[in-house]
Amino acid sequence: MASTGAVGGSQIDVQGLVAQLVAAERANPDKQIARQTQQVTTQISALGQLMGSLSNFRSALASLKTVDAFSTRSATTSADTIFTASAGVKATPGSYDIEVEQLAQAHQISSSAFTGGGTTVVGTGTLTLSLNGQSFSVEITDDNSTLAEIRDAINSAEDNVGIRATLVQGTGGTQLVLSSSKTGAANTIEISQTGGDGGLAQLAYSEAQPGTYTELKEARDAIAYIAGVQVTSDTNKIDGAIEGVTITLKKETEPDSPETLTVGYDTQAVTKRIQTFVDAFNALAAQMGKLRSYDAASQTAGPMLGDSLLSSIESELRNSLSISVAGQPQGFQNLASIGITVQLNGTLGIDSAKLEKAMTGNFEAVGKLFGSENGIGARLFKQVDAKLATGSALDMRSKNLTDQQKAIQKRKEDLDVRMLAVQQGYMKQFTRLDTLLSQLQVTSSYMSQQIESLANMKKG
Repeated sequence: MASTGAVGGSQIDVQGLVAQLVAAERANPDKQIARQTQQVTTQISALGQLMGSLSNFRSALASLKTVDAFSTRSATTSADTIFTASAGVKATPGSYDIEVEQLAQAHQISSSAFTGGGTTVVGTGTLTLSLNGQSFSVEITDDNSTLAEIRDAINSAEDNVGIRATLVQGTGGTQLVLSSSKTGAANTIEISQTGGDGGLAQLAYSEAQPGTYTELKEARDAIAYIAGVQVTSDTNKIDGAIEGVTITLKKETEPDSPETLTVGYDTQAVTKRIQTFVDAFNALAAQMGKLRSYDAASQTAGPMLGDSLLSSIESELRNSLSISVAGQPQGFQNLASIGITVQLNGTLGIDSAKLEKAMTGNFEAVGKLFGSENGIGARLFKQVDAKLATGSALDMRSKNLTDQQKAIQKRKEDLDVRMLAVQQGYMKQFTRLDTLLSQLQVTSSYMSQQIESLANMKKG
């Protein structure tokens, strides 16, 4: 019985035979390509892991590579309900007594009551409102002459300099309340009126002639005493009284009961940065150790075991960690002197008490140890940055591996094309053979029939 794979009518499974022959012919090239693909993929992955760890280490070094990175200051207060403070890099560490005599306040006035409420028609003309020499005007006509409409006209004026109008409903009627959005003694509200029917005169106001208004809140500056020196501000924020320090006043102090502002080095922020640096290096060291590892029990080697590029990077970084920085005072010349040492397993460890003592004793020396031109942080950052730069050995290795990967893919594609041609050649050969065998089968059957016919004739 003929196979289902027969082509020419014989019992030969042409398709099956061709498939087996093609598979046998491409078996070795396929194994070679698969092996090379696995090798290159493993190397690309290993290189990517190394470069990723180096990049993380570089990021951690970025906050330690300059002396300016150690310029952060802290500002603490003895009573943050009275005032808070922040300190910039120019602030000099020290302690200051601060008394808050009065807070800055925005001006607020209220008109007499209009018994007719917001719908009361006040009058027409022009109202000019000013604040510290800046003014704006609103035109009041018969179409917007009620108290509520005058309020709206003030609030919607495009050139409003910072005066808000509100209607307050009371038992005696409705009052127009005007509030300055700016604190300070200079920001006193003034209102004048011109033209119209004269009805707007009842809304005019000045300190000399308050008219129908009552002053609800006086426009005033903040007054504070810093280290015994009087300081005023038109807001509750005082800048520059102490260089590099901003003080925000919140509440007045009791007479002769100053609170304390302490400006110091921000050791907490720097400690956190140093910890991040140590953690990033330890992660990098662990990654490099994994890449060059060898497990004798399983006879399994890391993908970069014996790689000279990895060895040189690791050696260079470890050398930089152990150097002494020239020009540093005694006790601040290397990482070990401030409590950062290499452990037996090759990682870095921090003696927190020793590091804190070093920063308390000479904070600026710690900063220079890391961030000066030849400092450890600056040196390491330059080294790692160069390793990751375009054109570096790592970059060239990465490009070479990518090229190898493309070449292997091209070989696979070429093999597919060649095997297709081989398959087509085998198909032609075996199809011809199958056809020939089929024809021979037909001829053989015909001759058998003829011989049988002759034999039957003789018998007859």
